[in-house]
Amino acid sequence: MATGSAHRQTLPPHLDWETCDRARLARARAFDGLFFSGVRSTRIYCRPVCPVRPARSENVTFYATAAAAERAGFRPCLRCRPETAPGSPAWMGTATTVARGMRLINDAFLDRASMKDLAEVLGVGPRHLLRLFMRHAGASPSEIAATRRVQEAKRLIDQTSMTLAEIAFAAGFGSVRRFNDAFVATYKRPPSSFRRSH
Repeated sequence: MATGSAHRQTLPPHLDWETCDRARLARARAFDGLFFSGVRSTRIYCRPVCPVRPARSENVTFYATAAAAERAGFRPCLRCRPETAPGSPAWMGTATTVARGMRLINDAFLDRASMKDLAEVLGVGPRHLLRLFMRHAGASPSEIAATRRVQEAKRLIDQTSMTLAEIAFAAGFGSVRRFNDAFVATYKRPPSSFRRSH
């Protein structure tokens, strides 16, 4: 199928375009966290369980991680909230180095260290690490770390009464300005707009 083959490279190794599209149309909970759907007509990406009426299949492409979808220019859906999806294990076991790297990134390693430091801890060169991440996660370590920071901040805005400045630093941003800029880049809205909605 032409549509599937055109987008297969963005998917986890064991999933194909047709399987993802069927899961999306069925809102199959078993696939939640395994991939994300990018809708080209709206430039929004969603979880497979999104309650919004499914987009036409020809307008959809799939990504292994939220960071890969954002790298391709999509912004997170405000209905299904990709930041609350289960951790994506789709590529686990296919590259031990990437799996270890993802765990370190999720523990905020890149909030206090560099990409070169991450590569050293994992025992590979920075260029090789970048190639591994692009192959298995569809995004670079720094892009995945940036997505993690925004997702953590969004969760803190939704679930706590912390001030926005406190949230910025708790989520790993080096400054409030970077926090604001990241939200505008990701959601096209400042973080204060989410707080006011509550």
